[in-house]
Amino acid sequence: MKKLKIASIISAFYLLPLAGHAQKVTVTVTNELPTQRQELVEVSYDSIVKHITPGQYESIIVKNAFGQQITYQITHDRKLLFDVEILPLGKAIFTVEKGIPHPMKAWVYGKFYRERVDDITWENDRGIYRVYGPALQKTGERAFGIDVWTKNTSELVVKDRYTQALDGTTRQQKLLREGKKEQAEAIRLATTFHLDQGNGMDCYNVGPTLGCGTPALMSKGELIFPYCFKDYDILDNGPLRFTLALTYETKKIGDNDQVTEHRIISLDKGSNYNKMTVWYDGLQKPMDMAAGIVVHSTDKRDMMLGKDYLLYVDPTDAPEKHNFQIYTGILFPQSAQTKYLPKTNSDKGYEGHVVGIVKKLQNNARYTYYFGSAWSNYDVRTQTEWQLRSEEYMAALKSPLKVVIQ
Repeated sequence: MKKLKIASIISAFYLLPLAGHAQKVTVTVTNELPTQRQELVEVSYDSIVKHITPGQYESIIVKNAFGQQITYQITHDRKLLFDVEILPLGKAIFTVEKGIPHPMKAWVYGKFYRERVDDITWENDRGIYRVYGPALQKTGERAFGIDVWTKNTSELVVKDRYTQALDGTTRQQKLLREGKKEQAEAIRLATTFHLDQGNGMDCYNVGPTLGCGTPALMSKGELIFPYCFKDYDILDNGPLRFTLALTYETKKIGDNDQVTEHRIISLDKGSNYNKMTVWYDGLQKPMDMAAGIVVHSTDKRDMMLGKDYLLYVDPTDAPEKHNFQIYTGILFPQSAQTKYLPKTNSDKGYEGHVVGIVKKLQNNARYTYYFGSAWSNYDVRTQTEWQLRSEEYMAALKSPLKVVIQ
């Protein structure tokens, strides 16, 4: 397995070439939609650098219209990111100049948790996601898809959840060995991340399914479920964007002897949706591919399928006790055939999938879509709100903010 490689640059001492005298670059951002927007602006790092004559090496700062320093990030693929709030049909102006930036708060974070059977779990200020690794696959547990954890705070909480849960498990097992069952149960209730300890929990059922947003090739109309990842690279790790590259085991699929799946997933500050780019090596002929969400209830009111999106209201792993909902969705800016696929095997615990199908994906052809979630106990209270937020997110994808550098 590859080692962790954090390529994002969040240090105050990141160096870039500047002239011997101060120069400012003005970045004007324009919103062409009649809705308020808050999202990351993505600018070519090189397009900024070319406005500043090479010479000495100094760090940069980014300022808003008031002259305040704001958080920025330089990504592994040489993009300068910063956060923008912008009025409907409005403009926002920023400057980039040399200087030592203030400490920058991290809004996203992800990590490989070897101590938790090779999980990779990442979060931003709105949600948490998890993929399963080789150690879990070796146990024989069938967990194929992307997991969702809820949260109701903008603070980063995953590391503390794992630490608390692992410590609780150790204490619980000790008490059980001593025959203290009631005390052990009290520890479990107070430390497990499967119950809400004050900031959310893991109450989403994945198992032998696509979970939330996982891609899968198809043969004769049926899903070919992927298993756990083999290799990974963490390409960006904040403060504004997390980016993860995953490679899956090479295997025989249909008439293809050696097929390898690749994914790049990124999650930005302020976003309910992750960006997913997937492609396959070794396809000797085109194959259909689906991206889907597991369905735990066949109530049609919980499924919303459009020509370029699918949304599903998940009842959680214990709806009669939790009494809240998890909203999930996939957006297909490149379009897909959306439909409900009923379960066709004997696996228990789910009723099928809602999927978007891409016909005849070519070898090494990259396909990009967006998957995400929200929690009714946090920033999206109802199914109607979730549909509106998803529609506005799709509109923003189709009408990106315009950026002019001067």
